Amino acid sequence: MTLDLAVIGVTFLLLLPAELPDKTFIATLVLASRYPRWAVWFGVVAAFAVQCAIAVTAGGLLALLPARITLGITFVLFSAGAILMLVSGLRARPTAAEQEEAEEVEERADQLTSTSSWRIALLSFAILFTAEWGDLSQLLTAGMAARTGAPLSVFVGAWAALALIAGLAVLLGGWLHKRVPLWRVRIVSGIVLLALAGWTAVEFIRA
Repeated sequence: MTLDLAVIGVTFLLLLPAELPDKTFIATLVLASRYPRWAVWFGVVAAFAVQCAIAVTAGGLLALLPARITLGITFVLFSAGAILMLVSGLRARPTAAEQEEAEEVEERADQLTSTSSWRIALLSFAILFTAEWGDLSQLLTAGMAARTGAPLSVFVGAWAALALIAGLAVLLGGWLHKRVPLWRVRIVSGIVLLALAGWTAVEFIRA
């Protein structure tokens, strides 16, 4: 199975803005502020690898369905993602939801009794794995895998985007969180998802 650089690039560019203001970023930022950064990053990206593998497997199974059914499902996934991103962006509030997510991560982190690197990595893995289960990024990854029929390339693009988000949170989290207008990022991401939904709808009609 060969890698498709175009699919990798599109998936990367789709997931990057979708996840930048999300709980992925917030949870990683909170963990990195309390524990050694590299241990946190290692645990987080390991969780993302497993989540992406699950998502592309689901997307690959969807791709086995008749073309119109696959296109219909991916249209719903992209449309739902677009609505979520646009609504959250237009509300333009950094929000109580984000604060609750940060508090939840802090509560879990407080349960760690050992500061050994492997325990911190394991904690980070567990928190991010459960936080991302069924999240927008996982749904979009599954949708891209079904849409393109290139699960390995989608996996690489999605995992690279999520790993970069985790790295930014670990290294520059506080600075970015204060200075980047995240509501604009959400709106741009929503527009991109709308375009993908429209493209999928056209193909559904033509199929």
